[in-house]
Amino acid sequence: MTIDYDVVIIGGSLAARYAAKRASQLRAKVALVEPITNGAFNFVNAPYEFIYHHALGHTSNLAKQLGDAALLGLHTSCADTKEKCQISVDMHQAMLYAHSVVSNLQEEHSLPVLAALGVDVIVGNGQFQSSPHLSFAVNERLGFSPPPFGRSLCARTYLLATGSRPAIPEIEGLQRTGFLTISQIWQSLNSSTPPKQWVILGGVPQSIELAQTLARFGYDVTLVVEHRNLLPNVDSEIAQLLCSLLEAEGVRVFIKTLITQVRKIEDKKWLQVGDKAIETDEIVVATAQQPNIESLNLAAVDVKWNQRRLLVNNKLQTTNPRIWACGDVIGGFELANIANYEARIALQNALFFPRLKVNYRHIPWAVFTNPMFAQVGLTEAQAKRQYSSDEVMILRQFFKTLCAAQIRDETTGICKLIVLRNGEILGASVLGAQATELINVIALAIAQKIKVNLLENLAPLYPSFSEIFEQIVREWKQQKLNSNIAWQDWLESFFHFRRNWNL
Repeated sequence: MTIDYDVVIIGGSLAARYAAKRASQLRAKVALVEPITNGAFNFVNAPYEFIYHHALGHTSNLAKQLGDAALLGLHTSCADTKEKCQISVDMHQAMLYAHSVVSNLQEEHSLPVLAALGVDVIVGNGQFQSSPHLSFAVNERLGFSPPPFGRSLCARTYLLATGSRPAIPEIEGLQRTGFLTISQIWQSLNSSTPPKQWVILGGVPQSIELAQTLARFGYDVTLVVEHRNLLPNVDSEIAQLLCSLLEAEGVRVFIKTLITQVRKIEDKKWLQVGDKAIETDEIVVATAQQPNIESLNLAAVDVKWNQRRLLVNNKLQTTNPRIWACGDVIGGFELANIANYEARIALQNALFFPRLKVNYRHIPWAVFTNPMFAQVGLTEAQAKRQYSSDEVMILRQFFKTLCAAQIRDETTGICKLIVLRNGEILGASVLGAQATELINVIALAIAQKIKVNLLENLAPLYPSFSEIFEQIVREWKQQKLNSNIAWQDWLESFFHFRRNWNL
């Protein structure tokens, strides 16, 4: 058997292109197989659908800020500055802005750029073969490498980064009535007559971001979530605050609610949501994901999976020791930073000695609402299940105490740290401006085992949102002091002695 590559990456996701670029930087001989969907493929386009959320969210935030500015007399076109100015944003123009952002970002991971780095880019559909030896056979081939047309790719290892797609819930009448997935809504919004009423099914970061963005553009939005919180495995206190923020912006939120039936009556769609019937123009399904693996012939090469994900060990190795996987094909939310982290671990293990294990404890994730929500490590409930309740300390600081928040009028926010009495940081949840930047500092502290008291040495710029770390350290010291009566008595005696000695 002739080994052609160190690793063959089966793609279809941004994580696959990231992995191909990183493998080439490690001087590995790498091939990237990009699938053909709907009979066509664009060599430049990368799967950047999630950027549309951020770009449109940014546009809606700007509109809100312009409206808020009227309260300060900074918008002269409003007839009455005592009331918040209503800023209308043209969705077509907003979509053009989003397209321009995506176009700029696509170049970094475009297939021509990867080919120039030495990646053998192969565009086509294929499947694994076990006989006469493990290989990946590409049925159709276009690309930047020399002939032959179609071939079997033989490699020491293989990396699956095929991504996922929405798992459509089994709701009576849903398929017959019709719906959109998140990746399909942009064309609908870009039409001359976009739907005015939207019902979004599912509690995932993208559905929450979408609900707020649509509401800020003036659409009627309803969000329906089956879980008892907006998101699974999220701090319940923060989830309630985030839910309240969405409702304050006009989003109707149904928590722990099932949809039992969907029907179409004339030109409207109707949903039975709990004990209520809701009328809407369009339905967006944003529930759980299922892996894109059907055509890969994984059973023939002893790779196991279930309905929601590929099965991997803590080194991201599938049940076939030569095949690895990363990204949302192995489950979880569609989050680029987590997929890239997994790609680094999987590549390192596949190309070199497999010793690295994934540790999600220090990997942050976020919901890019406004204000933002970000989380890392354990929640309060998870920490109290793993440790005794008297060991765990909950530290809360609110953004209204920050000078920077007051100046920018972004005082809605909370930073919540979960720590042990010895100062070890177990996790954090942040809801507020700059949450994604603050959570990165905490994530680094967890990864490097930096205790909470050392955050006081940060000496942040003033004014800045990072001042909240100093406040958290002071609270930690105060809580420890309050819980130790003997220590308080000693301190009082010490200062009493010092006062008398000075006399």
